[in-house]
Amino acid sequence: MKQIINDKVDLIQEMTQGIEFASNFKLKKVNQSNILITAKPNPTKVSLISGGGSGHEPSHAGFVGDGMLDGAVCGEVFSSPTPFDVFEAIKSVNNTQGVLLIVKNYSGDIMNFTMACDMANEAGIKTDYIVVDDDIAVKDSLYTQGRRGIAGTVLVHKVLGYLAKQGSSLAELKEFGTKLIKHIKTIGIGLHACTLPTTGKASFEVKDDEIEFGCGIHGEPGVKVEKHVSAKEYAQKMLASLDAELKFDTKKEYILLINGFGRTTLLEQYIFTNAVVSQLSAKKIKIVQVKVGNYMTSLDMSGLSLTVLEVFDKQIMTAITSSVDILGNLF
Repeated sequence: MKQIINDKVDLIQEMTQGIEFASNFKLKKVNQSNILITAKPNPTKVSLISGGGSGHEPSHAGFVGDGMLDGAVCGEVFSSPTPFDVFEAIKSVNNTQGVLLIVKNYSGDIMNFTMACDMANEAGIKTDYIVVDDDIAVKDSLYTQGRRGIAGTVLVHKVLGYLAKQGSSLAELKEFGTKLIKHIKTIGIGLHACTLPTTGKASFEVKDDEIEFGCGIHGEPGVKVEKHVSAKEYAQKMLASLDAELKFDTKKEYILLINGFGRTTLLEQYIFTNAVVSQLSAKKIKIVQVKVGNYMTSLDMSGLSLTVLEVFDKQIMTAITSSVDILGNLF
């Protein structure tokens, strides 16, 4: 597998430096670390930090900027950043209004982010955290106790980023964020494994005519291996799984996030989007916002995930449609 890299030891350092350049210095690296923070912090709001293992770009550094995150901590590929890195990020964005950590539910992230949270509070920095566990595929996995946190995490970034900018307190953000997460559900499919740049090997094996239904963003096993089918059939299967969780209601409104895993073309993502929206519309399920693109990838994995957010509060639509200044053009 050919890849455009240099020394494997410097992968993340070079990537984060490249992100800083690509942002035209709206983001800045903290010293020589793999932490990226906004170059123009807002001193009147609670700061938001997220992060985790690299390989999921643009998550999370791509969502740092006005209206979303204030900082992101990038670990090695598929490895959590250390608690010391997270603590350094907290100190870097601290402005006395408090710091909220948005953590995906993976055992390493939970351990290191909560440890950093304790270190910050002991140092007098008001800090708290919430855990995103939107993946409905499996209860436990290779990396997780409980459900995994995957693409729905970026919707949490967006909504809480808006509320923080409006002046919500740390306690209010934690309370709303905890409620928000319960209304976000995601299911994914993997068609081909990703290639780990550190080894050059595939993260898992699946036959050409098969897919992993419910696989995670590190190639973790999902619910089962199935035969490859059409976009319409995938939409039907994935919506059935989400319906079992959310109980779609014609009186409610929903937001969709179709997320590519890295190798899946936008052509495929849009075809899948058409299938999903058409099937929901046929059942008179009201979709008020659709987002499509590569939000949380898995290196070069082929596949995608479908996230549904139930709009239980009017602020959510305002937040999702609010303008932000981030690296990409995904919101």
